[in-house]
Amino acid sequence: MASYHIDQIDQKILSFLVNNARMPFLEIARECGVSGAAIHQRVKRLENNGVITGSRLLVKPQALGLNVCAFVSISLSEANKYNEVVESLRNIPEIVECHFVTGKAALLLKVYCFDNDHLMEILLNTIQNIPYVQATDTVISLDQAIERQVWVKDYKRKAVTSAGKK
Repeated sequence: MASYHIDQIDQKILSFLVNNARMPFLEIARECGVSGAAIHQRVKRLENNGVITGSRLLVKPQALGLNVCAFVSISLSEANKYNEVVESLRNIPEIVECHFVTGKAALLLKVYCFDNDHLMEILLNTIQNIPYVQATDTVISLDQAIERQVWVKDYKRKAVTSAGKK
């Protein structure tokens, strides 16, 4: 990604979109004191420069019956086989995140499963059967205390008086 300067208006736009990706551009424009066209242009520029990488709908895993969230660290028998192992992991839909990390393990996965039996199936019959996976260590999440998007300086909306004027 090329160096891109994010000014105060870009910060405001990002703050509003991180808090509500469906916020209409015209509403953001009013909050920023610029035209709707300017917001469209700035968002497009933020996308083109890789600052905004997309938007997506988030589904609560438990709503789909995925009641077990686990973090699985993987040690590799050969560190240079990282890419091959990651390609195999891509084919496992229960894996929602994969990070190359420092420490004893090479990879850290976030996995969602229906129950502990499903998790054990994924571990024993899928992940641990991938060539070059030497060992796994699994931690089950009991509760997710914090979930949020990356921090963007928060711009509070202007206070509205009882008469409806700012």
